[in-house]
Amino acid sequence: MAFRQSISRIKAAILYVILFVFLIPFLLVVMNSFKKTQQFIENPLAIPSSVHFENYTAAFTNMKFMQGLSNSLLITVAAVFIIVIFSSMTGYLFVRYKWKLNTVLFFMMLGSMALPFQVIMIPLVMLYGKMDLLNMKGTLLFLYLGFGVPFGVFTFHGFIKGIPYELEESAFIEGSSRLRTFFQIVLPLLKPVFVTLIVLDVLWIWNDYLLPSLVLLSPEQRTLPLSTFTFFSSYSVDYAPLMAGLIMTIIPVLVLYLFVQNQIIKGITEGALK
Repeated sequence: MAFRQSISRIKAAILYVILFVFLIPFLLVVMNSFKKTQQFIENPLAIPSSVHFENYTAAFTNMKFMQGLSNSLLITVAAVFIIVIFSSMTGYLFVRYKWKLNTVLFFMMLGSMALPFQVIMIPLVMLYGKMDLLNMKGTLLFLYLGFGVPFGVFTFHGFIKGIPYELEESAFIEGSSRLRTFFQIVLPLLKPVFVTLIVLDVLWIWNDYLLPSLVLLSPEQRTLPLSTFTFFSSYSVDYAPLMAGLIMTIIPVLVLYLFVQNQIIKGITEGALK
């Protein structure tokens, strides 16, 4: 018994060490957000000798934080909504309708997940540029839909296969349509995987820099990650407010994760069992 307790304590200690190692980059950003830029350049690992909250004020003003926040919220909420709705309905279609075409399309979607975005980003930008569709939030949402749906379909597909078809048959006997059955019976059962996919997509879209930088060209359209570019000039970087801006950008998704972390764990566990 004493040996098992010792092993458990050793495992716990190792996990705490690993946790600390993973937290080091975040803690360094937090620590340096309270320094002057000169102090950061001299020693980024040193504890700040004094706390400078004005970095956050400067970041809020120079980044046009509220404008970037509204753009990020609009794009993230709209993109995540269309991704989870289209993914859940497409996954349901692939599971319940045993058409040969559905099998082909499903494996094509799985294959597209292996294609890196960097391979096709230049042709995409050239194509949308020739059609004069750049610098539009609608174009960015359409691209997020294309890149996000394959993983969503894959996730929902495995989960829906574990839902008994008898539940839907009972609804059909009562006169329910296929669409109504999906939204009133199947969709509520998908809540755990729904929440998991929402959080993963929010983290991806909220923190994405590359795709918005290629599509959103004007300063008024910038999301929060793009707004941090304000602190970069041709020959120098204002590191102190940049660090503060990064912390302000992280906080919204961090709060979301803290609220739904139990649902994420439940969704991953149930999805693996199914």
